[in-house]
Amino acid sequence: METDANAHELLNEATEWLQYSRGVTQLLAELVHESEDLDCAQMSLALDAIGAMTQRGLWCLAEGRAGLHVAAAVG
Repeated sequence: METDANAHELLNEATEWLQYSRGVTQLLAELVHESEDLDCAQMSLALDAIGAMTQRGLWCLAEGRAGLHVAAAVG
């Protein structure tokens, strides 16, 4: 994945993706606690989505931190 975003934009995007991931995780936890009959296929899709959101957030975080280190070394 490549981006033209600066470090601060990447860190903001990381925060957003990780918040989305947390929100969906909390929603699924509530559904599991309240449900007597789980749809395993839907649960699997939702867990895959959480994984993808988390992965994107972590990638943005790593790229943003790397950008900050480069900026600090240059500046």
